[in-house]
Amino acid sequence: MNRYILLTILGLLLCLNIYICWRLWRITPGIWAVKAAVVFIYIMWMTLMFVSFIHIEKMPLRMARIAYSVGNTWLIAFLYLLLAFITTRIVILFRLLPVSFLKDSPLGFFIITGGVALLMVAGHINYHRTDRRELTIITDKPLERELKIVLISDLHLGYHSRTAELKRWIETINAENPDLVLTAGDFVDRSMRPLIEGGYAEYFHRLKAPIWTVFGNHEYYSNAHQAKQFFEKAGIRLLRDEKAEFAGITVVGRDDRTNPARKPLSAIADNIKGFSILLDHQPYHLEEAQNAGIDFQFSGHTHRGQVWPVSWITDLMYEKSWGHYRRGNTDYYITSGLGIWGARIRIGTRSEYLVLNIKNP
Repeated sequence: MNRYILLTILGLLLCLNIYICWRLWRITPGIWAVKAAVVFIYIMWMTLMFVSFIHIEKMPLRMARIAYSVGNTWLIAFLYLLLAFITTRIVILFRLLPVSFLKDSPLGFFIITGGVALLMVAGHINYHRTDRRELTIITDKPLERELKIVLISDLHLGYHSRTAELKRWIETINAENPDLVLTAGDFVDRSMRPLIEGGYAEYFHRLKAPIWTVFGNHEYYSNAHQAKQFFEKAGIRLLRDEKAEFAGITVVGRDDRTNPARKPLSAIADNIKGFSILLDHQPYHLEEAQNAGIDFQFSGHTHRGQVWPVSWITDLMYEKSWGHYRRGNTDYYITSGLGIWGARIRIGTRSEYLVLNIKNP
C-alpha cells in the first residue's frame, strides 16, 4: 500500500477514535474517575488489537489466541459506537432528543454502550448459525453420473477458529455425503502457526470425500510455502493455475490474484469439453469465466461484508458480492464464507456452505 494512503488511513482512524473517546467521556455519568475508567478500558481494548496484530507471533499460543479473539472484537465495537454517536448527534440536531442525552446521562450511556454490547453478543450467536445453500444445475454436457459437490470458502482457521469448530464443519460436510468437496481459498486466517501447532491437518483426513482447493489471498499473507505443505499433510489437493478431472467434469483451479504472475484464465481453461467448474477466490472480472466458456464459477473473499453496513460497501465493490448469479451461459455463486476474519461476529450476514447438484436432463 502507498505510504501516503496508509498514513491518511491511520490519521483518519486516530481522529475517529479521539471522537469516540470524547463522546464516551461526555456521556459517562459520575465523577471524572469513572469517566477516565471507561475511556481507559476502550483505549486498552484498542491497544490490545494493535499489539496482537504486531506481536502475536511472539506470544505463547494460548495468549495469542486470547489477544486475537478479544482484540479483534474492538473493530466491531469501534464501528457501532461511531455509528451510534453520529446517529444520536444527528437526531439531537433535529431536536428529537435533548442535548442532555449525550452528557452525563445514565440513560444515554446505558442505551448506547449496552445496545452495542447486546448487538455484538447477538452477532456472535448469529455467526455460529450456518446456512445450507443448495443449487441444482441441469447440463446437456455428458456426465458419468449425477454429482453432489459441497463447496466452501474462507474458513480462516487460526487463532480464533479452533479445532472444535473445524470438527463441527467436517461433520456437517460428511453428513451431506458428497462426491467431492471444493474450496475457494483462505483456509488460513493470518498465520500458519496455530494450524501447525494445533494439528489441524489431521482433521481433514476425517472427510469421506476428496477435497480440492485453491489459494486465497490469506495463504499468501501467511506463508504460501507453509500453506502448500499443510495441504499436502492434510490430504488436500491444491490447484494452482491448473485443471483436473473428476467423474467427467473438469475443475479449474486459478491462483489468487495476489500473485501477479498467475496465468490468464484463457490459458488454463483451454480445450475443456465437459462440464467445468472454476475456483477463483476473489470475484473480480466475472466476464473472464463467461468468455472462457466456464459453466460454473465459485468464489468467496467478500464475506458479504461480515457486518452491516459494510455489506453495502461490498455490494458496490463487486459486480456480485454474494449469492447465485448468471452471466450469459455461466452460473456463479459468490459465498459469504463458512468462517470469518477477525472477530467471530456476523451482523446482517450468515455463514454458509453450498451444495451443488449437477445432473443431466
